[in-house]
Amino acid sequence: QVQLVESGGGSVQPGGSLRLSCAASRRTSSIDAMAWYRQAPGKERELVAKITSDGGTTYYLDSVKGRFTVSRDYAKNTMYLQMHSLVPEDTATYYCWAVLVPTIEARYEVWGQGTLVTVSS
Repeated sequence: QVQLVESGGGSVQPGGSLRLSCAASRRTSSIDAMAWYRQAPGKERELVAKITSDGGTTYYLDSVKGRFTVSRDYAKNTMYLQMHSLVPEDTATYYCWAVLVPTIEARYEVWGQGTLVTVSS
């Protein structure tokens, strides 16, 4: 029912910045936590950042802590990942993830289709 669409990926030089966006197809109070994952070619997918339903608690992968910031804009029904001081190791496809709890007995996860970030000189 709910779809997640990522945007903002592209090519940037080391030290540059990008802001990724993840927009839900509709407003819903059922969305609980949201997160950003990434997967580099030939590597396993890893959790980059996570944010709780009210934005009160966040988690960051050690290698991005201090450089990346995850946030949510509830009015726009969108999650963001602001990335600074990018390094080649950040090159990956970034995926948006969310868990929905529409009822007390229902819980399911939704993945976006991904947006590619390439950091190179």
